[in-house]
Amino acid sequence: MFDPNEVKRLIEQGLPCEFVAIEGDDGTHFTGIVVSAAFEGKLPVRQHQAVYATLGTLMGNEIHALQLQTYTPAKWETVRGELGL
Repeated sequence: MFDPNEVKRLIEQGLPCEFVAIEGDDGTHFTGIVVSAAFEGKLPVRQHQAVYATLGTLMGNEIHALQLQTYTPAKWETVRGELGL
């Protein structure tokens, strides 16, 4: 079982991020928001794959699901007020 803070740490360690928030209360299913300049020019599926890559073999094993919202810094500036963050 994984702690959301450990998932967050691994993502931040593997990807340059401006903001990461991960939640989950059962240790295997998580939701999160990741903001990174590395997402510029990438389709959402490629953005998600970049995040999953930071977690390696944990995805599909110890981490059963990670529902993501990914944003570039510019898009995040627009969206974060709508999300109340």
